Amino acid sequence: MVIQNILLTLIAAGAAAYAGWELAPAIWTPLRVVGLCLAVAAFMLWTVARFQLGTSLTVTAKAKQLVARGVYSRIRNPIYLFGSLFLTGYILLLGRPWWLLVFVGLLPLQIWRARKEAQVLEAKFGEEYRRYRAGTWL
Repeated sequence: MVIQNILLTLIAAGAAAYAGWELAPAIWTPLRVVGLCLAVAAFMLWTVARFQLGTSLTVTAKAKQLVARGVYSRIRNPIYLFGSLFLTGYILLLGRPWWLLVFVGLLPLQIWRARKEAQVLEAKFGEEYRRYRAGTWL
């Protein structure tokens, strides 16, 4: 699983860097610099969250284990949060703020998925998950 995480991270980083290079702004405005900083920081935190999730990372909602360490000790859905922040930063970096409207359209899907995962985790872990949820954000 570690090798798969590393490969996926390298592919995602390579694709983002290549597209960013090809679509690099001619003029670096403060907003684009903020976007770059946000995208880089969010990508690094997204990567950390993916590695900390370990083998519990799945495409569909499954309850293999309750991960409550690292970034998950404070944030229930860091992959969604940091992925969203990465996309926001990348959109700002590319200087296409109107693309944020498309991103806003995708937010209900993220919320739906997070709720579905919460239902699955609560069904399997019960009170342990409810205590975890009460002590974390998002």
